[in-house]
Amino acid sequence: MSASPELAAHPLSQVARVLTWGALGLLAYGAVSWVAAQPWFALRNIEVKTPATHVTEAQIRLVAERQVRGTFFTVDLERVRSSLEKLPWVREARVERRWPDTLVVSLVEYVPLARWNDNALVNADGEVFVAAAAGSLPRLSGPDDSSAEVVAAYRRHQATLAPLGMSIVELRLSPRRAWRMRLDNGMQLALGRLQTEARLARFAALYPRLFGAQPALQGAAAAAPDAAAAASLAPVTVDLRYSDGFAVRMPDGASPFKSSKT
Repeated sequence: MSASPELAAHPLSQVARVLTWGALGLLAYGAVSWVAAQPWFALRNIEVKTPATHVTEAQIRLVAERQVRGTFFTVDLERVRSSLEKLPWVREARVERRWPDTLVVSLVEYVPLARWNDNALVNADGEVFVAAAAGSLPRLSGPDDSSAEVVAAYRRHQATLAPLGMSIVELRLSPRRAWRMRLDNGMQLALGRLQTEARLARFAALYPRLFGAQPALQGAAAAAPDAAAAASLAPVTVDLRYSDGFAVRMPDGASPFKSSKT
């Protein structure tokens, strides 16, 4: 026997239906949560999908295992990901579930372009990070918010100097926005604050005509007699902060111009 339309439309009947469905929903949610939390769905494996250069697989597993709480369904992936990204060298981490019992970890590491200021590194995008790096890297420095600007200038200036066989080993931007650089043959260049690209391009164009080819001195080439002689003819400092030329300081006793063979 069905309820009359009047009874079905009664406000109390509507409230009762809402409460009934609400109670059923809570029971269903509780049942699903209980099942998801059971040890049947425990995480048993951590797979490192991308090989890392600087971070070891043991480090990745240790951090991930310490942060795993719950089961396959309840583990907090964001917590694990955030902890992995606190490791030195880790730029980005991705953590995913794979049925039935595995966490899959993928990492993207920083690739250092240069050392930054006193105790950090910087990549080609100007992102600063702290990690221990071995080997020889250029040294860039500047105000804390200038890393992207200094990296961009380093890449432009390096391209300008490449035809001369010279490389930048140090590039500095002062708080007053003045640029200075040191090259791998020991030469120091003062570029100033304005028109730095034009000044360096003028230097690169005139240098072979004034001083001859000056190859960078690295490795075995540095021991060659011709290379040593070339280094003795290279300016010690070059001041590019002139509107119509530049000033040079030569090693003691050296001529500021290449010798003529005519």
